[in-house]
Amino acid sequence: MDLANTPVAIVIFGITILISLYTLYKNNKLYYAWVLNPPKVVHEKKYYLMITSGFLHADLMHLLFNMMTFYFFGFNLEQIIGSFNFLIIYLFSLVLSSVPTVIKHKNDYNYGSVGASGAISGILFASIMVMPNAGLMIFPLPIAIPAWIFGILYLLWSYFAAKRANDNINHDAHFYGAITGIIMMMILIPGIITHFIGSF
Repeated sequence: MDLANTPVAIVIFGITILISLYTLYKNNKLYYAWVLNPPKVVHEKKYYLMITSGFLHADLMHLLFNMMTFYFFGFNLEQIIGSFNFLIIYLFSLVLSSVPTVIKHKNDYNYGSVGASGAISGILFASIMVMPNAGLMIFPLPIAIPAWIFGILYLLWSYFAAKRANDNINHDAHFYGAITGIIMMMILIPGIITHFIGSF
């Protein structure tokens, strides 16, 4: 991995970790000011919350899981598709993955969510379209599994986590982020569908 060719991934990775840790352990006031609260987005026009909430995490494990996924997929993807395309996919996935949640909870002032899950899901599935058969070692499995299988497991986990969620993690954003990542790849990288199908 040549980090010199991944400036966007490095910046996103570093800033997300720093802001997440800072708001979790040093500045809870900023944490709650940046949480995604749909009524504030819809009725108070605080659209920036759809971005700021993506740099916050509910706890250390939430941050660790997201950053590990980003590290394994994001840096390689940027080297393949270029920094501009990578940034576009990340930002669009971050924002658009929150839209269904904002609509669903637009009048619920008690609802709040945080996390880069939507954006990272977009990056994950964009990467799967490029390298669907890349092998991944997932604990506790003793063998590597193809990236596309990991993607399916990721979405299944998100679905069931959303059903039983009682935290501030927007699990629904995983699914919508994945869809956004796939669509953006189709727009930005002509022939990606043919490449994906031909990989099997």
